[in-house]
This record gives sequence, C-alpha cells and structure tokens, in this order.
Amino acid sequence: MSEATEARPWGSFTVLLDDDDCKVKTLLINPGQSISYQYHHKRQEEWTVVSGCGTACLDGHDINLEPGDHLTILPFQKHAVRCGGDKKTPLKIVEVQTGTYFGEDDIVRLHDQYGRV
Repeated sequence: MSEATEARPWGSFTVLLDDDDCKVKTLLINPGQSISYQYHHKRQEEWTVVSGCGTACLDGHDINLEPGDHLTILPFQKHAVRCGGDKKTPLKIVEVQTGTYFGEDDIVRLHDQYGRV
C-alpha cells in the first residue's frame, strides 16, 4: 500500500487504500475553501471529521461539522463541504468510499468556485 497525495484548488487529498471494494482517503481542506457541490453515480462515501471544523451541504441542507462527526453520503446525493473556523486550521476528513467504481471521473459537479463545472 502506498500513499498518493494530489493537490486541488481547495487543498489536497491522500489515497490511503485503493482496493477493488473500497477506497480510503484523507481530505485536507484549507481555511475558507470548499469542494465542489457534486454527486456520484457509483459510490457511497462515509466522512469522519478528524480535525478542524466546517459546514457540509447535503442535498441543500447545511450541517455543522466538528471533530468526531460522521456523515453518510449516498449515491446521487448532492454534497459539498467548506472549511470554517479559524483562519489557520484546515478541515481534515477521512473518507471511506464503497460501491462499484471509485475513479475521479465519477464526480458530477453542479457548482464549483474554481470553474471546474
């Protein structure tokens, strides 16, 4: 198992495990930044907040996130997350994906502040 980190406009993610039946990542979202409002066809995601705080948007409803919080995102469920709190602490989330496909091309972006829609 080798870790692979990829930079994104909002921060970065690191793949911790990439198997046939699951993928595990850490997401590191920089203060004031957010991932796109998106959904997936072929996977479910389980998010656990490790550190920092932020706000998730799940099907148009805001949910405050703090360390220890857990969120389940089903296939086709629209979601995003923004790092809030102080200006120095990133939001760190462990993401466990289950389903039939885990490629980055299964992201359907509905809104993106970085112009990737």
